[in-house]
Amino acid sequence: MKYKFVKKQINYDGSQLKPLYSYVNHKLHGDSIVGFVGSCNVSLEHMVDAEDFVVDAEIKSDKMLHFIVEIFGQTLTTAVTQQRLLVAITQNLLLEKGHTFVRKGDDLYHKNKKLSVSIASCSAVSSMIHLGLNITNTGTPVPTCALSDFKITPSTFAEELMKRFSSEYMSIIEATQKVKPL
Repeated sequence: MKYKFVKKQINYDGSQLKPLYSYVNHKLHGDSIVGFVGSCNVSLEHMVDAEDFVVDAEIKSDKMLHFIVEIFGQTLTTAVTQQRLLVAITQNLLLEKGHTFVRKGDDLYHKNKKLSVSIASCSAVSSMIHLGLNITNTGTPVPTCALSDFKITPSTFAEELMKRFSSEYMSIIEATQKVKPL
């Protein structure tokens, strides 16, 4: 799995969650994870989670660390499983830095304050995951915590998270290629 941190600010509005996003916009062909910093304001037009759509939820933050994952040839169940793996790796990385977070499904919380937003879905050609981590607490519609609260540098954190997720993903692929069928 290829990965790249984009230094240019990209404001996430949900339209980035589309097939071949990483290839067309960042020249990463195939299974990939791209990280970037920008605001978050998902319009109803681009809202993928029907639960959020039905209640007219606001998915907003003035500044987040975003990740877009694209994996080809997978089911929705596998996409959600990979999403949870990405969030669990995020949680482990934060724990290594001395910060305790509780994972509830695909979200991370510190003392009942939400750090993340995330969604997984499938297109005709690939599964897509978005994970956003608050860098600041401004512009959020719910009580949040942020990477800045824990003095975490977004770009450094992003590089390590993408490296670990890519490594874990490749290890999973290799594990599927060394077993005999039953």
